[in-house]
Amino acid sequence: MRSIRVAFHLNWMKVSKPKKSLSDHNIITNHKNASGGDFKKNWCCWCCCCCCSGRIQHHKNKKSITTPAQMWNNRSFICGLMLFTLGLISLFTGHVASHLDYYSNRFIKDKIRYSAPVDIWKSQSSKYYYGCSNRGLNFARAVTEGESNGYLLIATSGGLNQQRTGITDAVVVARILNATLVVPQLDHHSFWKDDSDFEEVFDVDWFISNLSKDVTTVKRIPDKVMRSMDKPPYTMRVPRKSAPEYYLDQVLPILLRRRALQLTKFDYRLSGSIDEELQKLRCRVNYNALRFTKPIEELGMKVVKKMKNMAHRFIAVHLRFEPDMLAFSGCYYGGGDKERNELGAIRKRWATLPELSPEGERKRGRCPLTPHEVGFMLRALGFKNDSYLYVASGEIYGGDETLQPLRELFPNFYTKEMLVGEDLKPFLPYSSRLAAIDYIVCDKSDVFATNNNGNMAKILAGRRRYMGHKRTIRPNAKKLSSIFMARDEMDWDTFARKVRSSQIGFLGEPEEMRPGRGEFHEFPSSCVCEKDNSKNDPVQSNYLNTSQEWREWRRRG
Repeated sequence: MRSIRVAFHLNWMKVSKPKKSLSDHNIITNHKNASGGDFKKNWCCWCCCCCCSGRIQHHKNKKSITTPAQMWNNRSFICGLMLFTLGLISLFTGHVASHLDYYSNRFIKDKIRYSAPVDIWKSQSSKYYYGCSNRGLNFARAVTEGESNGYLLIATSGGLNQQRTGITDAVVVARILNATLVVPQLDHHSFWKDDSDFEEVFDVDWFISNLSKDVTTVKRIPDKVMRSMDKPPYTMRVPRKSAPEYYLDQVLPILLRRRALQLTKFDYRLSGSIDEELQKLRCRVNYNALRFTKPIEELGMKVVKKMKNMAHRFIAVHLRFEPDMLAFSGCYYGGGDKERNELGAIRKRWATLPELSPEGERKRGRCPLTPHEVGFMLRALGFKNDSYLYVASGEIYGGDETLQPLRELFPNFYTKEMLVGEDLKPFLPYSSRLAAIDYIVCDKSDVFATNNNGNMAKILAGRRRYMGHKRTIRPNAKKLSSIFMARDEMDWDTFARKVRSSQIGFLGEPEEMRPGRGEFHEFPSSCVCEKDNSKNDPVQSNYLNTSQEWREWRRRG
């Protein structure tokens, strides 16, 4: 795969001054003229027309003879009233126009004066928020196995993190149906061909006990129950993002009739808009109950320890740049016919995928950033080249040649293979277990950055918010796309400024999260609370200055 050496770009980064930006003077002047002179002139013309038309209409409709003195008095009153009104409006608009700069400058000065400097490694307001997913007082305890409406079996779909969303939603659906949940079955037929079972990736005993108050869970349907059933468990697939009412209306009757029901391809099959108590249950499953097995946890923490021993803090970058991702995206990365043929062959595995325009997909921000582009984004945001980088990924398309530009931008470049190569051998045949190790390291990193908005990026972004809003950088791909396409036409300072501007709102700040935004797994707003004492701290908001408390304090200051 073709790659561009960084030596040229390092020289490009050293170009001196940025191009001078256009002044806003003409815009402000035109705005004042429009608000002042033209506005008043138009009002004067309108008043004169009204006075004249009033006089003409008066003469047309007047049946009795009016003396010149009466006509003069009537016209004087009307015109005087109109001029008085014009004077009030002119006074108001003149006041606003003359104070436009004052108000604007005061707003900007307040923002500069009271905003703390941006710490790219850590959110300054994260200390005022915490994860809160405890069950409410009115949230009833789980029904027992014997009292439940039947057994719910779940067949998940996709890779590790896609399956994680399915497991999380399966618990909530079991709660909605008052069903006994059978430990979900992991996908053995996906692109990765991993035959790991649930208990080989997750601590199954912890999963069952941790959720015992919410949902009754069993490892399998008891043999006695299976022998008593006339037919095997009924199998069905529900539509994506189905509401709880769908499960009650369409699924529950079948469960009651058959006593056991299996839902297949279970990923994103539950709506993101559900009752808050059920949202909190989602969080308890995802952030507490789903714990990896001891061997995976120990190896993951060993990698974290090695990174921490080398550097006080480090960045974890999840590079979803494997062949399957690139083929699925329909994007093109400059590898010529070789790339088109290789990725095209992989894309044929999904028969339902439509034909896409690679250029159009890139403009819409749907193409994963290349490792090179991720490196440029991080450097533009302010990370120095002596920062330590942990790269979490599978098989990178293009191999070392694709990764080389990122290595040159960040020489302190590490992977799990480099740090614990020998210890990885038992895990190598299992993609889910390897992905779990990367998940642990990315979760424990000081900064987590991604090159796309895939499942792992969303799941980890939500978890890091819940665990204290640790810095999480997601690419604003739509804006970054146009910046990267034009990067050779601007100097480094201009490029870096544009990148920083585009990434505001994509840095993992608490203020970015609000109810209804994005997928709940990425923005778990029901499970993140604000500490009471934060309202007494005038500088609790970060440089985005978007919280209500900050705006109120600034207005009064």
